[in-house]
Amino acid sequence: MKKRKITPLSVIVGSFLGIIIIGVFLLKLNISTQGSDPLSWFDSIFLSTSAVCVTGLSTIPDLSTTLSVFGKIVLALLIQVGGIGIVTIAIYVLIILGIKIGVTERYVIKEALNQHSMSGVVRLVKSIIFTTLLIEFFGMIINLIVFIQVPEYGFWQALGISAFHSISSFNNAGFDILGDSSLQAFSGNVLLNINTMVMIVIGGIGFIVIRDILSKKKWTGLSLYSKIVLKTTLFLIVSGILIIKVFEYNNVTWLEAVFQSITTRTAGFSTVNMNLFSYSTLMVIMVFMFIGASPNSTGGGIKTTTFYIMFRSITSFLRGKPIIVNNRRIGSESRTKAFTLAGLALTSIVVVFISLALIEANNPSENMTFLKMLFETFSAFGTVGLSMGITAELLPASKILLSLLMFLGRLGPISIFGIMNKNWGLPQISNIEYATEKIIIG
Repeated sequence: MKKRKITPLSVIVGSFLGIIIIGVFLLKLNISTQGSDPLSWFDSIFLSTSAVCVTGLSTIPDLSTTLSVFGKIVLALLIQVGGIGIVTIAIYVLIILGIKIGVTERYVIKEALNQHSMSGVVRLVKSIIFTTLLIEFFGMIINLIVFIQVPEYGFWQALGISAFHSISSFNNAGFDILGDSSLQAFSGNVLLNINTMVMIVIGGIGFIVIRDILSKKKWTGLSLYSKIVLKTTLFLIVSGILIIKVFEYNNVTWLEAVFQSITTRTAGFSTVNMNLFSYSTLMVIMVFMFIGASPNSTGGGIKTTTFYIMFRSITSFLRGKPIIVNNRRIGSESRTKAFTLAGLALTSIVVVFISLALIEANNPSENMTFLKMLFETFSAFGTVGLSMGITAELLPASKILLSLLMFLGRLGPISIFGIMNKNWGLPQISNIEYATEKIIIG
């Protein structure tokens, strides 16, 4: 029989799917819940997918009283593996065991981390693991300073909550084990807010940028990619703060506006009840969720670089000039990939939303409004985790549908659809030249 070649994309997608399946069975165990009843299969599938895809949406209103200590540890591990990536973790384990990393493994790492070459990928894996654990440790210590002061928490409970929140923050997951209202009880706690925001931003800019900053230490020494990520991230954060504060002037403080702007694009924590926001604010939040974090990060969405290239492509086309950034010309391949990714993403959201509306038409709950279902769909694709309170009321078919969208959003539409393309990643060479035809546009 002719052997089928397993592509790196298949390995990446398969590894995420495998961890989700393992998570489903672990969360389904009786010891994962505090009560005598285990989670339903649909809730286990949804929760495991949401954790591995670092989304934060949950069909369980209060994870703190539903999951046992074992269940919370499983959830934290799923978040950690999903954020870093199973391929990265697996390669790191091989390095620790002293097993030689061959060309095949290096190529898989290159694809998993979206690198242009295989040079230095093993060092990059080591750097990712070390940086992640170091940042999460310091984040946990700062969280402990806050949670140890809560009267009803003992030391060990405060330590567990601090560690869980640190992992969830850096990996942009948005899960919490504080109750059913996210971080709303701590909306005025400056230390917890700042620590959470810093960890979200660091996790959201991506490991490549973090490594570039630590090694170069100067703006002029950074790569063009890092500069684009940092400039776009800063622009989105500042514009988000101003928009939210202006639209919700009497509803949010400046601290809440800053926190919401940062968490909106991918993290999913909330210090304000989302149902209190106006329609205009919610629409802006959906746009930010669609954009998401940066490549090689723990977040989802179409990514900041995609947004930047699309924006610069449009403005350059209107001016009749090529895209020049820092004396570098952005090629047509990058532009095509950016618009393709955004188109596939938007199409996926529309299809899932329409399907969701059809399914939930049979839902007796009056909470299933057009806006709330659209918001939930954008949140699932962007792996954000923000919700207007309808997740727990979704019908089983809707839970599966949103689980698939979370999976698509985490790995990226191009990666998923690329599996079906046997020529993916190969240069398109042809000896045939075709005549150019201009099509009337607009």
